[in-house]
Amino acid sequence: MAELKKLQVTEYRELGKLPDPFVFQDGTPVRTREDWRRRRQELTATAVELQYGTMPPQPEFVEVEPLNRSGPGRIETFRIHTGTRACPFSFTMTVHRPNTEQPCPALVDGDQCYPIMNDLAVTNLFTQQGILVAKFNRCEIVPDMRGIARNSPIYRAYPEYTFRAIGAWAWGYSRCVDALLQLGLVDEKCIAFTGLSRGGKTALVAGALDERATIVNPEAPCAGGSCYRIAMRAITEDGNEARSEELDDIVRAFPDWMGPDLPAYAGRVAQLPFDEHELKALVAPRVLFDSEAKSDIWANPLGAYQSNIAAREVYRFLGAEENLLWYWREGYHAQTMEDFSMLQNLMLNRIQGTPLSDKFMNVPFDAPAPAFDWRCPEGK
Repeated sequence: MAELKKLQVTEYRELGKLPDPFVFQDGTPVRTREDWRRRRQELTATAVELQYGTMPPQPEFVEVEPLNRSGPGRIETFRIHTGTRACPFSFTMTVHRPNTEQPCPALVDGDQCYPIMNDLAVTNLFTQQGILVAKFNRCEIVPDMRGIARNSPIYRAYPEYTFRAIGAWAWGYSRCVDALLQLGLVDEKCIAFTGLSRGGKTALVAGALDERATIVNPEAPCAGGSCYRIAMRAITEDGNEARSEELDDIVRAFPDWMGPDLPAYAGRVAQLPFDEHELKALVAPRVLFDSEAKSDIWANPLGAYQSNIAAREVYRFLGAEENLLWYWREGYHAQTMEDFSMLQNLMLNRIQGTPLSDKFMNVPFDAPAPAFDWRCPEGK
């Protein structure tokens, strides 16, 4: 494998040490797996609910209406009816099926609103290997528009919850899994979630909360998925200097994505009671695969690395260190065929033992010292 050229970092700042996930809120240490399950509930209240709002609950119903059933090896379309009986709503799911009648491993992607997800080369990459691809346009659930009022049907169905767009979109991933299981199309032993940028944040939140996702692949989630306490500047491949996205940026530019309590930490990130390593740790011990691009400085490469190595301590504690993977490629903010090929390789590795690419676990920069001074407890 050709080694990535080193990223020229011009500024690196730690805005505080990463919080210790192995300490309960009352100061009691986490020592056992049973402790971790309880601690996980606390982290859900901060890394998910403080950051993205309280999530919509399980729906009162999920009904799947076929719109086009063309059989194995073809593309099928379904309308998922869900929500509450008092306030039902629906969205469509497109399913690219491998040429088999048997339940299949599945990839779920909410980024049907992006052109790449309408490229048959992407879906064929998976279906030709026996992996079903289920796509939905998250904007059908909540429009992806700045300043839009909370008047989408999902908000009217669950008015007492404080989630905004990313929480609603993440909920959509789980409803697609519900539908696929009802249809008998999916093998629960391998279900992957993926998405890019705001979709990467969404896939990460969805995978943290829905333990049916066995592989969670956020691509370049930027602030809300990298690390709030790390800020950086670097020179991109085209010779320009760029900076990383920070908490102040995202709560100002995209209040429709984030929970209502997060803006209170603008300008005081060091007091934030969580950081993204704890959101990533909620996926453990299932597979977390973070994919990034070297010149995507807004996505905070060094911050993503810091939250990855911090989350790895939780994976190590749970005896699943091999289930946290990352890679960087050359280039900018996108989800490319190379990225999907890496995800396909990982899925095939877990399905049938295909060797992993040697592109995994590379870093295109001099790794900084850990931004935390705690480590995995010895007791398990």
